[in-house]
Amino acid sequence: MNDPVYPVASDQQQIVNVVYDDIYIGQRASTERTLTHADIQAFATVSGDVNPAHLDAEYADATLFHGVIAHGMWGGALISAVLGTQLPGPGTIYLEQNLHFCKPVHIGDALTVSVTVTAKDDEKKRVTLACEILNQKGVTVVSGTALVIAPTLAVARPRAHLPTLAMFDLGARQQALINSVDDLAPVLCAVVHPCDVESLKGALDAARQGLIIPVLVAPAARLQQLASEAGLALDGIRIVDVPHSHAAAETAVQMAANGEVESLMKGSLHTDELMSAVVQCTAMRTKRRLSHVFHLDVPMYHKVLLLTDAALNIAPGLNEKADILQNAIELAHALQISQPKVALLAAVESVNAKMQSTIDAAALCKMADRQQITGALIDGPLAFDNAISAEAARIKGIQSPVAGDVDILMVPDLESGNMMAKQFEYLAGAATCGIVLGARVPIALTSRADEASARVASAALVKLLAHQYRKKAP
Repeated sequence: MNDPVYPVASDQQQIVNVVYDDIYIGQRASTERTLTHADIQAFATVSGDVNPAHLDAEYADATLFHGVIAHGMWGGALISAVLGTQLPGPGTIYLEQNLHFCKPVHIGDALTVSVTVTAKDDEKKRVTLACEILNQKGVTVVSGTALVIAPTLAVARPRAHLPTLAMFDLGARQQALINSVDDLAPVLCAVVHPCDVESLKGALDAARQGLIIPVLVAPAARLQQLASEAGLALDGIRIVDVPHSHAAAETAVQMAANGEVESLMKGSLHTDELMSAVVQCTAMRTKRRLSHVFHLDVPMYHKVLLLTDAALNIAPGLNEKADILQNAIELAHALQISQPKVALLAAVESVNAKMQSTIDAAALCKMADRQQITGALIDGPLAFDNAISAEAARIKGIQSPVAGDVDILMVPDLESGNMMAKQFEYLAGAATCGIVLGARVPIALTSRADEASARVASAALVKLLAHQYRKKAP
């Protein structure tokens, strides 16, 4: 995934024009630019030109250009920038532009963009300029001429402040998660009370993508009516008819305990309804405490984040936190993160006797030193900024192998975790999915407000862990 922040800044603090009377034949202006993948994505986004020659590496490799190339008119836009900001500069009116695209421009090509005055029309104040773009080898890639009306009044203006342009491939990491389990067989999954459109659609979409074989545990008549109203087909899907959501939870959990299914997925019922049924079923418990982990694709962060626990354990003590942390580490291992970096979050980065979260974080680090918690690189307490930003940690004088490259964020309690997860989703545009660990089977657990896509991604986690549990039971 690209660096999401697209570079649009310039060293040119002020733009000054050249008025018509001061323009002379042979006058030249130029700029330099190196083509990046972000340039191509930005131009495609703004223009709508999604020609695969520019965006699809597999397709582009098979063309005569042997790789992704820039849009031709991206070069035209660079020429326009020189005309509009340097020569003639502010006040210029574009009349005509012809371009000849001589050679392809590939990612990494360093370009010199120049315009040179070739003719003037004193009556109409028009200027003709030769336009040329050379690559790093001195080869002409674009050439042509421009006809403009040059300004007659001098203009000197501060360069306009541009908003930061961020390039996000929304949901790309979530899709990568789904793709990563393509070679695994779908797993039997009891979908508990999927009695709203998004939960039912999510289960059916997950089935269609080969993630689960759903068994819908819900009032059958209500399901059929919902499916009919939403235009969803239930053909070939097993339905276990129960009278209400409490019965759905109890029945689905018992099916998992009996080995009839090897995973569970929450539908439209409350989390405590489902989890109470799990907790009360002795056959579903393991030596590890139940805990929830969010899988977060946050666009402005450079990799997947795991966040725990934002759904089950309200105010966990030290022993409970050790289980919660170990659960998250084992999920990271299943996701092929061999040594996840864990930040134990608190409001501050120093141990403070008045703040239990900092004491617990320090104790968890020592437990890791003593191999009571294994499989990760753990640091804490860390405030959120220090965990996410190596620069923030540096400014505060914190030396941490975790800062700026964290894989797992562990919050001190459910309230802080739940608020953080929702902030990631609603303010940072994160794509989310979630799963419960510590039971005999993996449990896909999402918010009732989540769309079907979150449920599909959660089903991918379920599929991944169900196959892991076949090899080594939790």
